[in-house]
Amino acid sequence: MKTYKFAVRFLQMFADMNTQTTLLNSPGNDLSPGMRTFYDDELLDIVGPKLVHDQDAVKKPIPANRGKKIQFRGFSPLPKVVTTLVEGVTPDGGKLNMYTIEAEISQYGYYITVSDLLDLTHVDNVIAEGLKGLGDQAGVSLDTVSRNVLVSGTSVFYAPKLAAGPGSAETEVTSRKDLDTTCVATVDLVEQIVTEFEAGNVPKFDDGFYHAIIHPFMKYDLMHDPRWRDPHKYVDTSNLYNGELGEVGGVRFMASSEAKIFRGDDLAPDSRTLKVNHGGGYSGAITGLAFDGGTVEDDALIGRKILINGVSATITDNTSTTLTFASTNFGSIADDAYIYPGEGGKEGISVMGSIFYGKDAYATTEVEGGGLETIVHQLGSGGTEDPLSQRATIGWKATKVTEILHPDYIIRLESVATRKPNAAGN
Repeated sequence: MKTYKFAVRFLQMFADMNTQTTLLNSPGNDLSPGMRTFYDDELLDIVGPKLVHDQDAVKKPIPANRGKKIQFRGFSPLPKVVTTLVEGVTPDGGKLNMYTIEAEISQYGYYITVSDLLDLTHVDNVIAEGLKGLGDQAGVSLDTVSRNVLVSGTSVFYAPKLAAGPGSAETEVTSRKDLDTTCVATVDLVEQIVTEFEAGNVPKFDDGFYHAIIHPFMKYDLMHDPRWRDPHKYVDTSNLYNGELGEVGGVRFMASSEAKIFRGDDLAPDSRTLKVNHGGGYSGAITGLAFDGGTVEDDALIGRKILINGVSATITDNTSTTLTFASTNFGSIADDAYIYPGEGGKEGISVMGSIFYGKDAYATTEVEGGGLETIVHQLGSGGTEDPLSQRATIGWKATKVTEILHPDYIIRLESVATRKPNAAGN
């Protein structure tokens, strides 16, 4: 419905393409200020709901004419006072301690090209639909930029192995590579994270909750817990967040399809795994091995992680039949033992990376006020690069940076989704 309304408004504004879509006295056949504002507003309307990872950030405008650096500032908490005052004696005072985090902004962007032949038919609808597609792309892209920063935090909870679901006997897990299909998210884990935050005096949001962003695949496990609470059960439902699911244990949850999934790519174009190829197998510390079971090009796996017998190694070199890595003891490796991608969980399964955080945990630049803009070059604006005026382009460009302000205000929960242990990584 929104796309239809947008197309109608677009057609109404620019019905006469020859007189209303350009400033005739402008160089390069550029857009008029009114058209530019219209495009930018429409793009922001589309992008906004996609920025789930940005909605709780401390927002800072892009600084004009100040280079590529931006500073996020704040004040450290003041110390506790437990010494009694002495009558008539002025105690030693203190001062505010300001911290500064400096970051370098980066630009992102994309464009599509419309031909003059298409312009002769339904260019208005094409541009309208193109802008919608570009807006979706920009929103997902910029949201992912922030997400990748948030999941880089070092405070991690690994879901334990459960003997028979929530409430059953647990086995501790201390690394991602050991997470298996029994390591699911539970309300008990949520409460443990909240306890960790409260013990560290991590501030809650003004609504009295901590917040979390999870993948829809993970919400299945949490929402099947009888202690889960839906948004409609809130006392106040007037201020729900984009993608909000509900709350439990003092945390409000938002779902996003762009929440992190850790999963390594297939090790070969024709096989997810490889197999050890050695008549007698391997044992002890080794620095390389032979493999088969998939077609691999030379150097294609450099930098990839692998798992053998649950032990991880990073490949430093490879040929079509051999792998090289730093000295690693995988134990006793049988011939034909599987070699799994090592970026995910046990045997290469997918791991959900859910982010829990308190107020002022991170900051990002605003998309408004120059952070995001639409760029349109109409037919005839290409000069000698387009001598027959065959191409017009529409695109977006964004200037952005996201930084963690308080690492102890963010905890990443890693677990496996019951229904999607082999979900695609992102």
